[in-house]
Amino acid sequence: MDNETRSRFPSVSVTILILVLGLGLLTFWGIRTVISAIPSPGEIAEVFEPEPYEEIGPVTITAIRDLAQLTTVETVQYTIVEKGTDAGWLAWARGDSLQLFAVARIGAGVDLASLTVRDIAVGDDGVVEIQLPAPTIQYVDPDEDATQVLSRDVGLFTTGDPRLESDVRRLADEVLVKNAIEAGILSEAEANARRVLTDFLLSLGYLDVEVEFEEAADS
Repeated sequence: MDNETRSRFPSVSVTILILVLGLGLLTFWGIRTVISAIPSPGEIAEVFEPEPYEEIGPVTITAIRDLAQLTTVETVQYTIVEKGTDAGWLAWARGDSLQLFAVARIGAGVDLASLTVRDIAVGDDGVVEIQLPAPTIQYVDPDEDATQVLSRDVGLFTTGDPRLESDVRRLADEVLVKNAIEAGILSEAEANARRVLTDFLLSLGYLDVEVEFEEAADS
């Protein structure tokens, strides 16, 4: 009976050997899984590798666009404008004219809000090239304290045009802007914008800056 029982069941040593082999295989599989999950030195280096210098580009664009309307020059202009109706020899009866002394502050600069990544390029040598819109007149701010009506002549048989003063003021703004442009305000705005943005970009770590401007729409 004992011989038959031993023949049907493996010996203790065989069982232990099977268990050891099984544990060994499980251990080997676990170690292999852990090792495969560990990143290689190349993968680790890729994770900690500094971003290329060119990646500063979009950040730079955002920073520049935050400046929005970059007003780089302001001038004070004044003029005398007269406008009215020419009634000829009946001016005393039907004429209507107004003379205005106008003073205004005029600002010029560059609109940076529309700047995109296509407008800036960064070379491997650390040189950044940027394309900017042409400078424009950004505001005309009349000096209400200094601006005054010098004369208003209305004929005996007319009440005068109530819109005449606003028309004269609008005409004065146009004349003041024209005078400022002829005096070189846009060229000065361009030079100042180039200087401001060059200093700004150099402060971000670029080695050199080249700024170009688009042609003015009316040129």
